Formats: sequence, C-alpha cells, structure tokens
Amino acid sequence: MYLALLVIFLQCSELYAQGKVYEVFTFNGVKIKVEPSDKVKNGAPMSIICHADISKNTDFQLKHNFTFFKDGKLVFMTISDKEDARYEIPVAKSADTGDYECRVKAGDKLVISKPIYVWVAGMTKPILTADKKEVSEGEIVKLRCELPEEVPPLEFYFRKIKTNSEPIAKRVAEQNQNFSEMEYYVEAGDNILQFDCFGKRQVKSGWESSQHSNKTLVTVKEPFRKPTLITTPSNNLTEGDIIEFQCSTVAAEMRGIEIIFQKNRTILNSVRDKKLLKYSTLATQEDSGEYLCKVEQGAVSKTTKLNVFVSELFPRPTLSASMTQLDENKDLILNCSINGSRRANFSILRKSSSGDILLKKSRILAIKVNVNDTGSYTCKAEVKGIIKESKPVRISVYAPVSKPTLSVVSGSPEVVLGKPLQLICHSVMGTPPITFTFYKGDEIKKNVTNDTYATFLDEDIGLNDNGGYKCDARNNHSSGVKTSNILNVTVIVPIRGASLGSVPYGEVEVGSDTAFLCSVEEGSWPIHFKFFKKTDHEELLHEAREYSDRTIWHKKTMKRRDTGTYYCMASNRASVDVRSRPITISVILAAWQKGVIAAFVLTAMAGAGAVALWWFLCKKKKAKGPSMEMSGSALAPSLASEKLTRPPSDGNYYSGSGYIEDNENHMKSTDESKGPDLESAEVDYTEVEVSTLDPHRDSMENRHSRIYGHPDAT
Repeated sequence: MYLALLVIFLQCSELYAQGKVYEVFTFNGVKIKVEPSDKVKNGAPMSIICHADISKNTDFQLKHNFTFFKDGKLVFMTISDKEDARYEIPVAKSADTGDYECRVKAGDKLVISKPIYVWVAGMTKPILTADKKEVSEGEIVKLRCELPEEVPPLEFYFRKIKTNSEPIAKRVAEQNQNFSEMEYYVEAGDNILQFDCFGKRQVKSGWESSQHSNKTLVTVKEPFRKPTLITTPSNNLTEGDIIEFQCSTVAAEMRGIEIIFQKNRTILNSVRDKKLLKYSTLATQEDSGEYLCKVEQGAVSKTTKLNVFVSELFPRPTLSASMTQLDENKDLILNCSINGSRRANFSILRKSSSGDILLKKSRILAIKVNVNDTGSYTCKAEVKGIIKESKPVRISVYAPVSKPTLSVVSGSPEVVLGKPLQLICHSVMGTPPITFTFYKGDEIKKNVTNDTYATFLDEDIGLNDNGGYKCDARNNHSSGVKTSNILNVTVIVPIRGASLGSVPYGEVEVGSDTAFLCSVEEGSWPIHFKFFKKTDHEELLHEAREYSDRTIWHKKTMKRRDTGTYYCMASNRASVDVRSRPITISVILAAWQKGVIAAFVLTAMAGAGAVALWWFLCKKKKAKGPSMEMSGSALAPSLASEKLTRPPSDGNYYSGSGYIEDNENHMKSTDESKGPDLESAEVDYTEVEVSTLDPHRDSMENRHSRIYGHPDAT
C-alpha cells in the first residue's frame, strides 16, 4: 500500500514539474520626469516621477526598489510592485534646485535613469537684524543677514543707506552656513542710518538674487559738534597786522576732547579737555593759505576749514652785486633795495653752514675781496616788524692757477706698447673750478673741468709716440692759461720671439767650452737674459742685462753632468717673460780619452790572452810527459826543424810532421770543446801506430795546419 502511494506521489510531482514555467523579465529603460515642469517657482509643489519600463514572459508580480538621488545624494527611496514611483515635494525651495536621477532594482538587475535638472526659481527673503538700535559716532554696529531656507554656498550683500547718497554695499561669501555677519563703523555725520541685505546663489544659468531684506534703522548720537573756526579782525589782512584764530566745539562730555589747529600739515597749536583753542601771530604774506580746526574724541574726528589771505606790505628786497666773478684783491659793492623806495631797516649778511653772518646794517656794502670771500650773500629789510629776505647772490673770488705739472699716474714716464697711458694734470694753486686741456703733440685730446686736477687716458699708443704730451690749466681769473712742461713718454716694446742656440750644437766633448746664444726678435733695451737647465727644478745658470737683442754665455770645461736640456728667458721693462724652446746638450768623451780607454782595453785583452796561452801550454806539457817533448809548439819553426832531424826510436818511423801537427791541432780543438777529457784523448791518440800513409788524414792535417796559421802550411 505504501509503495503504491509513493509511486502515485512521484508521478504527480513529475507532472507538476513538466507543467511549471520559469519567470523571466527585462528592463527596457528607466525614465524620470518632473511635474508640473523642470522649472518651479519657489514655494510651489513639485513631484519627481520615476517610471520603469519592464517586459515579462508571464503576468507575475515583481517588486521594484526605487531610489531617488539629488546631486549624487540620496533623498528618497520606496519599494513598490508598480512600475512608477513618486517623490513629492509639497513646497519647493531654492535648495531643491539640482540634478535628479532614479535607480530601479528588481531581482538582481539594476537600471539607472538619465539625470534631469530641476530649477526652483527664486530665493527666500533674507532676515536682517542689528545688535543696537542706537549708537554714538565712532562706535561699531553689528549686523546679521540670514537666509533660513537656503543651502550654502551663498553670497551676502550688506548695504549702508545714508540720506541723499548712494548705498554702499559690502560682499561676504559663505561656504558652510546660510547666514553672515558684518560690522560697520559709525562715522561722524551719520545721523540716521538704514541697513538692508540680500543674497545670491549660483545656478546653471548664472547667479540668482534674493529679495532685499527688511530695512533696519539705527539712530546715531553726536558726542560733540562740528568745530567752529573764526579769525579776528578778519580773514583778509595786511602784513604786520595781528591775526587771532579761535576754534571751539560743544560736547556732552569734555573728557577726552582734543582740539588741534594746523596750517596745511603743520600743527600750530592744540588743547585737551577744553572746548576753546586760541592762536595769534603777526601776519606775513607766507601766512596766507588754508587753516584747519580738528576736534577728536576717541575714534571720532570732525574738521572745519578756513582760508586766510594776507596782502603784501612791501615787496621782497633785491640784492645786487657789482660783479659776481672777480679776481682776488678787487673791489666788490653789494646793494640792497626795495621797489618803490620805501624806507626800511636794511642789513647785509653772508650765508654759512653755522648760520648767517651779519656784515653790515646798511643797504650798501663795499669790500676788497680775497679768495675766502667766496660764498652766498643776502640782505634783509624790516618794516613794522615784518622782515623779508632777498634771494641769495653767489660771489666767486678767483686766485690765479699755478703752472700745472703733467705726470704719468704709474710714476714712470714710459708705457708698454698696446697698453693705455694714464696722465694726470695738477695745479697746486688756483680757485676751482679749473679747466684742464690735454694735448698730444699739437692735437687737443680732452677737456676736463675739476677742482685741482684732471686725468686723461690715452688708449691709442703707437710705436712712434715717444713724447709730446702737455696740459693747460685755466679758471675764471683774468691771468689766463698756464701750460705745463712737455712730457716725453718712452714706449716700451715687449719681448717677442726668444730663441736659444749653442756652439757646438748637440754633442760636446768633455772638458771643452760651449757658447750659448740667446736672442730675441723684438723688444726694447735693456733686455734681461736668463739661462736655465731643466732638472727636477728650474736651475738658473747665468743671467745678464744687455743693451742688445742677444747675449752669449761661455760655459767653460763641460762635464758629463752638464748633459741635459737648456732654455733661456728674456724680459724687459714690459714685465713679460718670454721663454725659448729648449735644446738638448750631450757631453761625450774626448778623442784622446777614447784612445786611452781603447789602449787600456787592448792591453788588458793581450794580457789575458798571454795568461791563457801560458796556462794552456803548461797543461799540455803535463799531459804529454817526456814522450811529447819533441813535438813542441806547432807555431815554433825551430821545433819543427828539430822534429825532422831526430833519429827514429822504433821500427816504424814517420818522417812527416803532419801527424804531430794534426795531433796538436786536434788536442787544441778537443781542449776547447771538451775540457777535462783532453788528457785521456791525447794519450789514446798518440799511441796509435801508423804503417802506411792515409791520404785522407794527411790532407786533413794540412788543412788544419793552414787554418791555425802553422809555419809549414803553404
């Protein structure tokens, strides 16, 4: 039974699986829109609608996750089985302006709409408040402007409105808050002030401004009144009148009040904690101008101005001189006068750094001048206590110039060719300014006006410019021009092209003399010559001063240590050392020294040969014994003849000498090549008996005899 039920269940499950269909869907797109439009007035309702376009394989229910973003920030989200979702904004504000987009997620699929820009036009009206409703001049009033429904960044504009004047605006940018504060200094004269403000924000189309705020009224109190300035007897006066100024004010509190009276920028008088200032003076023409009375208390300052005109009582005096430039010991007359010949008290003075020097209380001064009287002179005239001074007159008294001296600045009257020459012309006496004139030959080169001296730089020096310089000196003295003596200048030609030679050149025998010749191609005399030898340091061997372009140095008795490299150096007053190319000298043995050495060597060689021959003969004699005594030396003719006449000692007798000579020759050869084996070789060789002549051996013996120069060899 159970088995049957199991089979039935499996069959039913298989049939159900065969009849089931998989749910498939896809997004065709997501769109976002704004109602009523994408431009909404501030305060109006607004809806953001997101629609998902989805295709399904069957009609099944699908959950949609809607998410709304503004400027990349999440503002609203909802879950719905419908394909539309709404984000309602009942009262739109300017802060709702921005880019909106929506994202729809269903299952594991997500689609994002294109963004849409929404502009909520218009800003809320700002609110302006002031911390004080009544202030005094010089105080500070603090204002606050707020846009409560706006979102930063914002810009605030504060305006100060005065009666009968244009508003003055100040701008403040706020990046993180929707309000701003501003402080205003209340100036003198700000009786009633009004303030307002407005805001701005930046949108895609540019800047959008809010309405102006409410006007805030601030009442200003005066701590003191604007000062009053009067003059007595009037502000139109004549020189010599007494003028009095009075400056006053009215203040609620006199403590801290300061009254300052000034002309232009010069303060003439001042008082503190008083309401009245007085100032009087004897009027002169220089007193004409604008006067200012200023009252200050703390930060408040009020000013009143008044112009005063003073008429001239008499004109400024004039000082005249009989001459302004004259020789010493001449007469000078100074005359002080006033146009209109008005009577006045005159005085003539001389200006100095320590103050004016009174010369005479008179309108005329006559003196005989000297150089010390040079200076500026003025005169003064006094009428009714008014003193006026003339313009200064410059008087110059001249002493004659002395004869100038012309010299070279460096001291020596010479110059190197191609170098500039600087001259100085000097007069010991003479009133400056003095005019100096430099001549080169008869040509004027330069004019200089100075006090006591002048300089001239001649940069065009030629080889033939040996002399012809002079200078003149003159001033305003009537004596005229003084001329210096002619200055002759020597032109020094620098050394050029030093060379060194020797006789003999290259190789020099020991004990002989060598002549070194150092010469130059060009250069002024005298010339200083130096001879050097190159070692590990520069070794000075000889030096000479010559009025010539060459010099010879004789070096006596050359030695082997004198072998080396030599050079010379030449210089003159141009102070330029010119070095020659080096030459090499080898000191060799003399001919007779070579002969002595050769003789000594030959003698030594001959002695060595004799000793060697003696040793050889002695050794040979010992090796042969008595039987060899007859053989002798192959080189002695007497021994050879003795061998030919000797009777035979054996039956077999060989009458020729070739055997023995050949035997000797073989011994010599063997001895030279084998050394210690010579003795045994000789004994074995001489014991051989020869019964017949060997032609070949005989020819060899004769050949050996001829090679060594034997006497029998032909």
